[in-house]
Amino acid sequence: MQRTIFNTPLITPLLRQVARLLLKLHGWHVVCDQSSKKLKKYVLLGAPHTTNWDGYYFILAALKLKLVPQWMGKDKLFSFPLGGIMRWFGGIAVDRSKANNLVEGTVNAFNRNTSLIVAVPPEGTRSSAERWKTGFYHIARGAAVPVVCGFINFPKKELGLGPAFTMGDDLQAELKRLRDFYADKIGKFPELYTPPI
Repeated sequence: MQRTIFNTPLITPLLRQVARLLLKLHGWHVVCDQSSKKLKKYVLLGAPHTTNWDGYYFILAALKLKLVPQWMGKDKLFSFPLGGIMRWFGGIAVDRSKANNLVEGTVNAFNRNTSLIVAVPPEGTRSSAERWKTGFYHIARGAAVPVVCGFINFPKKELGLGPAFTMGDDLQAELKRLRDFYADKIGKFPELYTPPI
Protein backbone atom coordinates (compact mmCIF):
# COMPACT_ATOMS: atom_id res chain seq x y z
CA MET A 1 0.00 0.00 0.00
CA GLN A 2 1.35 3.42 -0.90
CA ARG A 3 2.23 5.84 1.87
CA THR A 4 -0.30 8.62 2.32
CA ILE A 5 -1.15 11.27 4.86
CA PHE A 6 -3.26 8.58 6.56
CA ASN A 7 -0.55 5.94 7.10
CA THR A 8 2.91 7.53 7.17
CA PRO A 9 4.87 6.51 10.30
CA LEU A 10 5.69 9.32 12.73
CA ILE A 11 3.88 11.94 10.62
CA THR A 12 0.32 10.53 10.72
CA PRO A 13 0.05 10.33 14.54
CA LEU A 14 1.07 13.99 14.73
CA LEU A 15 -1.43 14.92 12.00
CA ARG A 16 -4.20 13.14 13.91
CA GLN A 17 -3.58 15.46 16.85
CA VAL A 18 -3.62 18.48 14.53
CA ALA A 19 -6.89 17.25 12.95
CA ARG A 20 -8.56 16.94 16.34
CA LEU A 21 -7.46 20.46 17.23
CA LEU A 22 -8.63 21.95 13.91
CA LEU A 23 -12.02 20.26 14.14
CA LYS A 24 -12.44 21.62 17.66
CA LEU A 25 -11.41 25.13 16.60
CA HIS A 26 -13.83 25.01 13.63
CA GLY A 27 -16.61 23.71 15.91
CA TRP A 28 -17.18 20.52 13.89
CA HIS A 29 -18.27 17.16 15.31
CA VAL A 30 -17.26 13.82 13.82
CA VAL A 31 -19.71 10.97 14.25
CA CYS A 32 -19.32 7.34 13.30
CA ASP A 33 -21.74 4.44 13.03
CA GLN A 34 -19.93 1.74 15.03
CA SER A 35 -20.76 -1.03 12.56
CA SER A 36 -19.11 1.00 9.79
CA LYS A 37 -15.97 1.69 11.84
CA LYS A 38 -15.27 -2.05 12.19
CA LEU A 39 -15.24 -2.70 8.43
CA LYS A 40 -11.92 -3.16 6.62
CA LYS A 41 -13.15 -3.01 3.01
CA TYR A 42 -15.87 -0.76 1.62
CA VAL A 43 -16.86 1.93 -0.82
CA LEU A 44 -17.15 5.22 1.06
CA LEU A 45 -19.64 7.69 -0.37
CA GLY A 46 -18.91 11.39 0.06
CA ALA A 47 -22.08 13.48 -0.13
CA PRO A 48 -23.31 16.08 -0.42
CA HIS A 49 -20.34 17.43 -2.38
CA THR A 50 -20.82 21.12 -3.19
CA THR A 51 -17.45 22.74 -2.38
CA ASN A 52 -13.72 22.05 -2.14
CA TRP A 53 -14.09 22.53 1.63
CA ASP A 54 -15.69 19.08 1.72
CA GLY A 55 -12.29 17.54 0.98
CA TYR A 56 -10.61 19.51 3.76
CA TYR A 57 -13.13 18.37 6.36
CA PHE A 58 -13.08 14.83 4.95
CA ILE A 59 -9.31 14.63 5.54
CA LEU A 60 -9.65 15.92 9.11
CA ALA A 61 -12.42 13.42 9.87
CA ALA A 62 -10.51 10.50 8.30
CA LEU A 63 -7.45 11.36 10.40
CA LYS A 64 -9.53 11.58 13.57
CA LEU A 65 -11.25 8.24 12.84
CA LYS A 66 -7.91 6.61 11.90
CA LEU A 67 -9.17 5.67 8.44
CA VAL A 68 -6.85 5.04 5.48
CA PRO A 69 -9.04 6.02 2.53
CA GLN A 70 -8.14 6.52 -1.08
CA TRP A 71 -10.22 8.73 -3.35
CA MET A 72 -10.68 9.24 -7.05
CA GLY A 73 -10.17 12.61 -8.72
CA LYS A 74 -9.91 13.96 -12.23
CA ASP A 75 -6.43 13.50 -13.68
CA LYS A 76 -5.90 17.27 -14.06
CA LEU A 77 -5.54 17.46 -10.28
CA PHE A 78 -2.51 15.15 -10.50
CA SER A 79 -0.43 17.21 -12.92
CA PHE A 80 2.88 18.78 -11.95
CA PRO A 81 3.55 20.37 -9.49
CA LEU A 82 0.71 19.09 -7.26
CA GLY A 83 0.49 15.48 -8.43
CA GLY A 84 2.73 14.04 -5.73
CA ILE A 85 0.89 15.94 -3.03
CA MET A 86 -2.50 14.75 -4.28
CA ARG A 87 -1.30 11.14 -4.24
CA TRP A 88 0.07 11.60 -0.72
CA PHE A 89 -3.41 12.77 0.26
CA GLY A 90 -4.73 9.39 -0.96
CA GLY A 91 -5.71 10.43 -4.48
CA ILE A 92 -6.06 8.13 -7.46
CA ALA A 93 -6.02 9.88 -10.86
CA VAL A 94 -8.97 9.15 -13.15
CA ASP A 95 -8.93 10.08 -16.84
CA ARG A 96 -12.59 10.82 -17.50
CA SER A 97 -11.97 11.52 -21.19
CA LYS A 98 -11.09 7.91 -22.00
CA ALA A 99 -13.27 4.85 -21.93
CA ASN A 100 -11.42 2.92 -19.26
CA ASN A 101 -12.95 0.30 -17.05
CA LEU A 102 -12.67 2.04 -13.72
CA VAL A 103 -15.23 -0.27 -12.11
CA GLU A 104 -13.33 -3.43 -13.05
CA GLY A 105 -10.01 -1.94 -11.96
CA THR A 106 -11.42 -0.95 -8.57
CA VAL A 107 -13.04 -4.35 -8.09
CA ASN A 108 -9.67 -5.97 -8.80
CA ALA A 109 -8.03 -3.67 -6.25
CA PHE A 110 -10.56 -4.78 -3.62
CA ASN A 111 -9.87 -8.42 -4.49
CA ARG A 112 -6.10 -7.92 -4.10
CA ASN A 113 -6.25 -6.20 -0.71
CA THR A 114 -7.34 -7.35 2.73
CA SER A 115 -8.05 -3.76 3.73
CA LEU A 116 -9.22 -1.03 1.34
CA ILE A 117 -11.46 2.02 1.56
CA VAL A 118 -12.24 3.78 -1.70
CA ALA A 119 -13.98 7.14 -1.29
CA VAL A 120 -16.30 8.17 -4.12
CA PRO A 121 -18.21 11.44 -4.52
CA PRO A 122 -21.27 9.95 -6.29
CA GLU A 123 -22.38 13.30 -7.68
CA GLY A 124 -19.16 13.35 -9.69
CA THR A 125 -18.92 17.14 -9.47
CA ARG A 126 -19.28 20.04 -7.06
CA SER A 127 -21.85 21.58 -9.41
CA SER A 128 -25.42 20.52 -9.85
CA ALA A 129 -25.68 17.34 -11.94
CA GLU A 130 -28.46 15.37 -13.56
CA ARG A 131 -28.09 12.33 -11.33
CA TRP A 132 -25.62 10.36 -9.21
CA LYS A 133 -23.02 8.33 -11.07
CA THR A 134 -23.59 4.67 -10.25
CA GLY A 135 -20.02 3.38 -10.44
CA PHE A 136 -20.00 3.03 -6.64
CA TYR A 137 -22.92 0.59 -6.86
CA HIS A 138 -21.27 -1.58 -9.51
CA ILE A 139 -17.96 -1.56 -7.63
CA ALA A 140 -19.65 -2.62 -4.39
CA ARG A 141 -21.62 -5.36 -6.14
CA GLY A 142 -18.63 -6.61 -8.12
CA ALA A 143 -16.29 -6.69 -5.12
CA ALA A 144 -18.98 -7.89 -2.67
CA VAL A 145 -18.22 -5.03 -0.28
CA PRO A 146 -20.67 -2.70 1.45
CA VAL A 147 -21.28 0.97 0.76
CA VAL A 148 -20.74 3.25 3.76
CA CYS A 149 -22.57 6.57 3.81
CA GLY A 150 -19.92 9.21 4.43
CA PHE A 151 -21.62 12.57 4.90
CA ILE A 152 -21.17 16.24 5.70
CA ASN A 153 -23.84 18.50 7.15
CA PHE A 154 -22.80 22.16 7.20
CA PRO A 155 -25.70 23.65 9.24
CA LYS A 156 -25.00 21.22 12.11
CA LYS A 157 -21.22 21.27 11.56
CA GLU A 158 -21.29 17.50 11.59
CA LEU A 159 -19.62 14.91 9.40
CA GLY A 160 -18.57 11.30 9.52
CA LEU A 161 -19.66 7.78 8.71
CA GLY A 162 -23.28 6.73 8.62
CA PRO A 163 -24.54 3.18 8.17
CA ALA A 164 -23.13 0.51 5.90
CA PHE A 165 -25.47 -0.83 3.23
CA THR A 166 -25.07 -4.06 1.31
CA MET A 167 -26.13 -3.30 -2.25
CA GLY A 168 -28.93 -5.50 -3.54
CA ASP A 169 -29.73 -6.24 -7.18
CA ASP A 170 -32.32 -3.43 -7.49
CA LEU A 171 -30.39 -0.22 -8.20
CA GLN A 172 -33.46 2.02 -7.88
CA ALA A 173 -34.31 0.55 -4.46
CA GLU A 174 -30.75 1.18 -3.29
CA LEU A 175 -30.80 4.76 -4.58
CA LYS A 176 -34.03 5.34 -2.67
CA ARG A 177 -32.44 3.98 0.51
CA LEU A 178 -29.48 6.34 0.01
CA ARG A 179 -31.79 9.25 -0.84
CA ASP A 180 -33.62 8.69 2.48
CA PHE A 181 -30.35 8.73 4.42
CA TYR A 182 -29.02 11.88 2.76
CA ALA A 183 -32.35 13.76 2.82
CA ASP A 184 -31.41 15.82 5.89
CA LYS A 185 -27.70 16.25 5.06
CA ILE A 186 -27.02 19.74 3.72
CA GLY A 187 -23.92 20.88 1.86
CA LYS A 188 -22.31 24.32 2.02
CA PHE A 189 -24.16 25.27 -1.17
CA PRO A 190 -27.45 23.32 -1.00
CA GLU A 191 -28.58 24.48 -4.44
CA LEU A 192 -25.66 22.56 -6.00
CA TYR A 193 -26.52 19.20 -4.42
CA THR A 194 -27.78 16.42 -6.65
CA PRO A 195 -29.81 13.82 -4.71
CA PRO A 196 -29.66 10.16 -5.77
CA ILE A 197 -32.40 9.39 -8.30
